[in-house]
Amino acid sequence: MSRRRTLRPEEEELWQIVARSARPLHPKTKGYLSRIDGAAHPHPPVPDPKPQQADIPKSWLEPFRLGQKARPAKGHDLQPSLAESLREAPLQMDARQHGRMIRGKLAPEARIDLHGMTLAEAHPELIRFVLNAQAAGLRLVLVITGKGKRGEDIGPIPQRMGALRHQVPQWLRLPPLGPAVLQVTEAHLKHGGAGAYYVYLRRR
Repeated sequence: MSRRRTLRPEEEELWQIVARSARPLHPKTKGYLSRIDGAAHPHPPVPDPKPQQADIPKSWLEPFRLGQKARPAKGHDLQPSLAESLREAPLQMDARQHGRMIRGKLAPEARIDLHGMTLAEAHPELIRFVLNAQAAGLRLVLVITGKGKRGEDIGPIPQRMGALRHQVPQWLRLPPLGPAVLQVTEAHLKHGGAGAYYVYLRRR
């Protein structure tokens, strides 16, 4: 068995440098011994550097209220009312005549009363009336639908009150009536108000 030699001074200095940079395998141990050539060298564990608290901007700590920058909702109506959609429709007829018509100054040249009819009964009657009025050279006719009344609602989906009143403007925009109709507006109060429509026809 070979004999162990003692460290020379320069080797001892090098060992001290290496020992100071070493880390313990078991941090919980208060210290450990390194033995070289029978010499014990205690080396206390080097504590881990304390984590420095990061600088947090003060703006992150300002109090806030949930939804404080949200814009107020204008409502949840997905579809405008019938009167609004008719008012916002582009003007196709003469503006002066339109003004007189909505003020009730123009007298309808013919009228049809669909009040009390079902949708299946009213649609062909409306087609016949409007096309015959245009063929006769009439310009302003009155279509009476009534305001409707709410019936017994037994289904999960609420029923719209006045189905005929809401359906007639749709029919007047679709073929075969669409090419014959120039303008549709709600009638003046003396001609039925919201329960009737002025239908201004195109010239043939």
